[in-house]
Amino acid sequence: MLTKLIIHKVGNKINQDSLILSQQEYQLDEEYREMLEDFFLKAFKSEEQFQFYSDSYLVNNPIYSSVSEIFEDLAKFQYESENIAEHLYDITENPRVQAGELFIAYFEGEETEGVKIDSIGIFKTENKTPFLKIQPEGETFDIEKDYGIGLTKLDKGCIIYNNFKESGYAVSVVDNNKNGDQYYWFEDFLKVKQRDDEYFHTQETLAVYKDFIVKQLPQEFETTKADQAEFLNKSIEFFKEKEKFDYEEFTKEVLQDANVIESFGNFKSDYEQEMQVSISEDFAINESAVKKQSRGFKSVIKLDKNFSIYVHGDRKMIEQGSDEKGKYYRLYFDEEK
Repeated sequence: MLTKLIIHKVGNKINQDSLILSQQEYQLDEEYREMLEDFFLKAFKSEEQFQFYSDSYLVNNPIYSSVSEIFEDLAKFQYESENIAEHLYDITENPRVQAGELFIAYFEGEETEGVKIDSIGIFKTENKTPFLKIQPEGETFDIEKDYGIGLTKLDKGCIIYNNFKESGYAVSVVDNNKNGDQYYWFEDFLKVKQRDDEYFHTQETLAVYKDFIVKQLPQEFETTKADQAEFLNKSIEFFKEKEKFDYEEFTKEVLQDANVIESFGNFKSDYEQEMQVSISEDFAINESAVKKQSRGFKSVIKLDKNFSIYVHGDRKMIEQGSDEKGKYYRLYFDEEK
């Protein structure tokens, strides 16, 4: 439940805008509490989580340091909210970043199985939506145009949960208005990286596998687009049907051929080294990550500008060949719908 809230106005320092700090917290009533909770929290739909980091010591991350102080002593809420606002103001180096209201919120968590996890929200609104105000004017009505914050989509935000402090907390982040600066919120202000959890390993395994099938496999082996489509379909089915990922089981069931398995292992190692990540070979599969990644696993064979073939099932039901008229695909089916 939202229990504390303070609002600051953070301009763009490069554009010589002002930083205006509130001198007291916003006094919440039940009507606005519910509305603000819904506005702040509905933007966080993904299970993907991040954690604070620093190039030296974690305590040198300004946001990590401030939220740690608040979690330890709630009386420091206003003081640390000012530090957070000042940090956001100071890191602005792009003139395209918009000024906006900065909301610092404290949420008391509900107790589940004897554990209660509080959280701190940092939200920034930048875009102003035009709206009409209708006012009575004698025996008619007057129309006045004004601008305000739309409640449909939060521009920027993060929620820091009071757990995993030693590794940088668990943090949910959204940025729906990048202003042409993709580093401003995630990197310059928060300085966060993705957490090493089930979501991460599920996401990264599917990503490296797709890259292998699309880019590397055709270079090393005689592979048709239909073969690639089958590999992609089988991998997604594996992740949807299994609760746990086991590397050896996956490669034997999906890739099957020993030479292809070896090639994938080498490709995965090169990917980890290049991206500076370590992908586990044994983890619980995260359904949300599978659902998100599967959107990019569309097995489509595009034929010039005339046709597209969507391959969903049995590879044996599609054949490729050529004759005097050119190349062709032959499709077999039991029922037309």
